[in-house]
Amino acid sequence: MPAKAKITKEMIIDAAFEIAQEAGAENINARTVSNRLNCSTQPVMYHFATIEELKKAVYAKVDGYHSAYLMNAKNPQNGAMLEIGLNYIRFAVEEPHLFRFLFQSGFAVENSILEMVDSPELVPILSAMREEMALNMEQTKEVFITLALFVHGYASIITNNSLEYNEKLIAKHLERVYAGAILTIEEETT
Repeated sequence: MPAKAKITKEMIIDAAFEIAQEAGAENINARTVSNRLNCSTQPVMYHFATIEELKKAVYAKVDGYHSAYLMNAKNPQNGAMLEIGLNYIRFAVEEPHLFRFLFQSGFAVENSILEMVDSPELVPILSAMREEMALNMEQTKEVFITLALFVHGYASIITNNSLEYNEKLIAKHLERVYAGAILTIEEETT
């Protein structure tokens, strides 16, 4: 008799990630994950004492996936700032279930934008912005907060089916917000 395939913790996280991506994180449970892996619920519950623990592990995977997505410039000629903002909104359009899991499920580690701006995960994004804008890090964070609120609003409205995605219009609005945020920082330092 052949040995049974070993179900690893990573296999469980990957299966739960796929469920979150296709149907939403609210559909992650021992039964849906075990069905996807063609196994009993025992391996799922062996590796994760609770479904909440599994969802936290999946959240971390989705967060890493999202960060990589943001930094993958489709049109680098637009500049890092515009591309990161557009990618944030594109992610909401292309991965609505993952977007909702990340930003509308209550699983976020940071409780506010002010806490998020100081998180280590944001360093690559802030560094790319800082380099492009030639500002110090505190000024970069101020611009980021302004842009993040705008971009997140757009992404949330689109994800919740209250607005049709129009990249040209969004890019135009994002450029205006970006220019305004930079102008405000420059005026404050003079």
